[in-house]
Amino acid sequence: MTSEASKPSHLDPSALGTKEYWDNLYNREISNHALDATDVGTIWFDDSSAEDKVVDFLNGEVFEKDLLGLGKGRRRKDFGLLDLGTGNGHFLVRLREGEEDSDEDEVEEETEEGRENEAPEKKWVGRMMGVDYSERSIEFAKRIAKDKLEEGEEEGTEQGNEIEFITWDIMKEDPSPKVLNGEQAKGWDIVLDKGTFDAISLSEEIDANGKRIFEGYKEKVLALVRTGGVAVVTSCNWTEEELIEWFVGKEEEEQGERFEVLRKIEYRSFSFGGVKGQTVCSVCFRKCGRSE
Repeated sequence: MTSEASKPSHLDPSALGTKEYWDNLYNREISNHALDATDVGTIWFDDSSAEDKVVDFLNGEVFEKDLLGLGKGRRRKDFGLLDLGTGNGHFLVRLREGEEDSDEDEVEEETEEGRENEAPEKKWVGRMMGVDYSERSIEFAKRIAKDKLEEGEEEGTEQGNEIEFITWDIMKEDPSPKVLNGEQAKGWDIVLDKGTFDAISLSEEIDANGKRIFEGYKEKVLALVRTGGVAVVTSCNWTEEELIEWFVGKEEEEQGERFEVLRKIEYRSFSFGGVKGQTVCSVCFRKCGRSE
């Protein structure tokens, strides 16, 4: 069986796979925000609480349980986060603003050696970048970030530490030097995808080899993650098993740098016709080096 035959069936192209669709969406959301500053636009997978789940995963598994193996002295400012298809930028703003700790969490952080200066609000104050191929998305994200962070007088956005939002097309542009630069020249610690693979999977565009462009997405993401770093991918168009098939190749096919499944985020499931499933899935992939 060829590697192509072992992959899931393609999705039918739709308008959601076009740049025009997203430009129009963000034009509307910018207009709505101008009329009502509290309207921050679409919160992705809100009906499945996916944003809450991924935030909890980053705070719990990635940071508290040290999923990346940074050791006891780790701080949230040590992590670089890249958001692919950032949309309104709300997810990064939420991470920057932080989450309230429970009393139990506060005690745990106070007692762990080397982390006395860690902010109790779980603020991710390291470098953050949100990218999107829609210029209107980036314009909207900058507005939301400016309004939200100024409103809360966010302490982690001191000069030189603002969230970076840039227009960039992952499928068509070189990541260096626009996205891979500075301390992240060799890759980011955490790369987030909350529906971007879904949208690209709905594009009818074909690459130079005659394949749908989304088939090359994994390699594009792989280049953005540092060795040992992770990509957290959330999808509503692909099942958990299908997502893993697209991002993890067969052992005999993967001799160089590759992704492996590190964690799966649990969501509320349902049963229909004797089959158990869920409306959304999130998988955390770790980038392995050539010798692993």
